[in-house]
Amino acid sequence: MNADLMPGALYIVGTPIGNLEDMTFRAVRVLSGVALIAAEDTRHTGKLLHHYQIKTPQISYHEHNQPQRIPEILQQLQQGKAVALVSDAGMPGISDPGYELVKACRQQNLPVIPIPAATAAITAIAASGLPTDRFVFEGFLPVKGKARRDRLQALQAETRTLIVYEAPHRIEKTLADLAEILGSDRLMVTARELTKRYEEFWSGTINEAIAHYAATPPKGEFTLVIAGASAPSYPIASEADIKAALSELIAQGLSRSQASRQVAQQSHLSRQEVYQLALALPVAEVAKLNPDRGHKP
Repeated sequence: MNADLMPGALYIVGTPIGNLEDMTFRAVRVLSGVALIAAEDTRHTGKLLHHYQIKTPQISYHEHNQPQRIPEILQQLQQGKAVALVSDAGMPGISDPGYELVKACRQQNLPVIPIPAATAAITAIAASGLPTDRFVFEGFLPVKGKARRDRLQALQAETRTLIVYEAPHRIEKTLADLAEILGSDRLMVTARELTKRYEEFWSGTINEAIAHYAATPPKGEFTLVIAGASAPSYPIASEADIKAALSELIAQGLSRSQASRQVAQQSHLSRQEVYQLALALPVAEVAKLNPDRGHKP
């Protein structure tokens, strides 16, 4: 092990999201110096290690073997060995099971040291032209069913820019769901094959995106950057304003709880106080606004 590295530390090493030239000097030094590399896919990481002539041994660490791997890696760390965690691309722990290992290390008071690299979400929003001062990263949406619809409905009135990952074979279905729940005229940017040879950014409305990918079969992994909802055109200050805003969001399909969360961000009241006002809305009125939500929280 390299003497410059901290004994018993887990190094969270970011790797390129596409272009191998995005590897940092520090990442190469750490991967060369640790005793062991825990990789999401050892074959994929092996190509990166070969490119930089790194000889450090690997073990696999992924969502299917993490229950048995975590104790093994913790044991290595407790013996004073430095271990590096890498994913197939980008920063470990972002939309992959690295989070569980990091949490376990924190619980054991073992040092965790990040070695930063690019992530698709930040790379995409930085070049999107949509607001970057406040945004929400959603990773991969639930694939289907009630969980997917509930997640999108919870985001319906979100005013911050949204970032979503999606696979090419699901992009058309996702765009259709976005159009139905967020609105077909919402602006968005699609980014695919980031930092690679065929990197491409496309921008327009969700409806235009549907037409575009119907005519141009989608290829490569996608990052979707979606404009946030427009803020209410009136200040949410008085109790009457708050109730009006709640009624408007419930009419759009949000539950009382989801609507309260959104309104609380734009008012002087806490979420709990806004929720109490939502509960005070007559059941008959809520049912009229949104029959599916009339008797639900």
